[in-house]
Amino acid sequence: MSINQLSALASPLNDQQIDQLKLAAAESSPQQLAWISGYFWGLSQSQSPTTASAPASNVLAAAKPAGKLTIIYASQTGNAKGVAEALQQQAQAQDIAVKLVSAGDFKGKNLTKETHVVIVASTHGEGEAPDDAIELHEFLQSKKAPKLPELHYAVIGLGDSSYEFFCQTAKDFDHYLAKLGAQPMLERLDCDVDYDAAAAEWQLQVLEKTQQTLSIGEAEVVQLPVGQHQPATAVYNKQHPFSASLSVSQKITGRGSDKDVRHIEIDLEDSGLSYQPGDALGVWYDNNPTLVDAIITKLGLAAESEVDVDTETLTLRDALISKYEITAANPQFVIQYAEISQSKKLLKLVADKDKAKLRSYAANTQIIDVLAEKKATLTACQFVGLLRRSTPRLYSIASSQQEVGDEVHLTVGVVEYQHGDIQRQGGASSFLAQRLEQGGAVKVFVEANNNFKLPADDNTPVIMIGPGTGIAPFRAFIQERDNREAAGKNWLFFGDRTFTEDFLYQVEWQKYLKAGVVTQMDVAFSRDQAQKVYVQQRILEQASQVWQWLQQGAHVYVCGDATHMAKDVHQALLTVVEQQGNQTPQQAEQYLNELRKTKRYQRDVY
Repeated sequence: MSINQLSALASPLNDQQIDQLKLAAAESSPQQLAWISGYFWGLSQSQSPTTASAPASNVLAAAKPAGKLTIIYASQTGNAKGVAEALQQQAQAQDIAVKLVSAGDFKGKNLTKETHVVIVASTHGEGEAPDDAIELHEFLQSKKAPKLPELHYAVIGLGDSSYEFFCQTAKDFDHYLAKLGAQPMLERLDCDVDYDAAAAEWQLQVLEKTQQTLSIGEAEVVQLPVGQHQPATAVYNKQHPFSASLSVSQKITGRGSDKDVRHIEIDLEDSGLSYQPGDALGVWYDNNPTLVDAIITKLGLAAESEVDVDTETLTLRDALISKYEITAANPQFVIQYAEISQSKKLLKLVADKDKAKLRSYAANTQIIDVLAEKKATLTACQFVGLLRRSTPRLYSIASSQQEVGDEVHLTVGVVEYQHGDIQRQGGASSFLAQRLEQGGAVKVFVEANNNFKLPADDNTPVIMIGPGTGIAPFRAFIQERDNREAAGKNWLFFGDRTFTEDFLYQVEWQKYLKAGVVTQMDVAFSRDQAQKVYVQQRILEQASQVWQWLQQGAHVYVCGDATHMAKDVHQALLTVVEQQGNQTPQQAEQYLNELRKTKRYQRDVY
């Protein structure tokens, strides 16, 4: 069918014309169908008397080829979604027809209908795909995955190079698409925790490549709908945080506890910020000036030395206080400093084939203690060039806004450990707990977490497993369900070291138990008896009842330490399913995977 014939069909159709359309459709590729759709849409707009009044934001008035850019984000905490949204806005500014979609809402088989796809992927746990991307991740590995020789694609990964499986999900998506014959528009980018600058540069490159490849092939001057309005941008976000004030910093562990856990309350009045149970609060913090001075002294540099940070010039001291990560080291810093200092210890560590040793050393050694391994001569600019940029810490929100209004509560465990005779502390936790005075300013933003949410049905039972500060989001869950007068049962598993010193929010839980808001609470205080007991053992002790709740449709939530607790709890749940459901280990794993896919098994682990 010629273009002239197609143009004639822009008027109301008779039966013969409909038959012609069906024939054309049957003989057309997905790309040609997309072009035809856009062509007819453009004709309808040009011939409609109301065209002039159509909102410009819904129309691309430039010449457009057949095809569009689809941006798929696989996000656990929201960072990947934020990068994807920024890319979408840039694409719209360049008049590229673009669609933004969560991996959880994208059907893998529809990749055959796409011309250009960008995947923005974070990595969860030990190289696992985020919950919303599990199904797509599995589909692309399966025999059902189609060949994709006409698909142009690009992948950007967000991760933390301190972990073994750095950006593994992005690497997987890149590998799977290439194996299916898709054509990469440019090389995959694996971003570390301070990803903003690298991601912004990559976005410009990928849109340039998209424009080039979109312009290949047949194209006519048509108008295409954008597909959605530009998303509303929050007034305050990671790049533009709200300057809130600290209302309360109260220690909630006992005097005899060897842990310092704080209940933090932050005033959000006049911010307009809103949050849901399960969300996180991003906190920007200043480093301890005393630690900064010690680092500068150890390097033999002048505090007033100047360094360039982005578009501003700062003194070295000010830059280290507010712009760089100076507490936790990372493998890249250790590798670079080993080369500069020629420290035998560090060089041996870097050369070791067992990279777990390097990661462990970096995770448990602060920057100043790496510098102490062997003195090296560095300028101020050279030193900051070795450091990561400061990034905000994300804390699970411990309150429901229905309960506390224009406040947000956090449960913060102060990171503290001994290094020889010196006590080292975490940057953000010590800032909130010790250096920030009541009424002091703290820059914050809300990080939505759609992968850790209460069920929409208030009648659904929930099982919450949160030892230590992992209790935080469940305090928010219970406040929310209490305020909503939700009828669903609530079962809480909590654990810590001792009953008398470490039972976080004990009075509140007793109140909720008495009122029936919390249906059941099982606790495990590991050091209150000769043999240590943990929450996973309490789960196994209650295996029959846990299985009954699962059969009743219960949602399971786990929050806390990813390295040990989350793995142990997962194994306990597998055992429950195997024993109580009479299933094989493989069937039990599949059962829990199905719960994850349907958002009945959600984890907020770190």
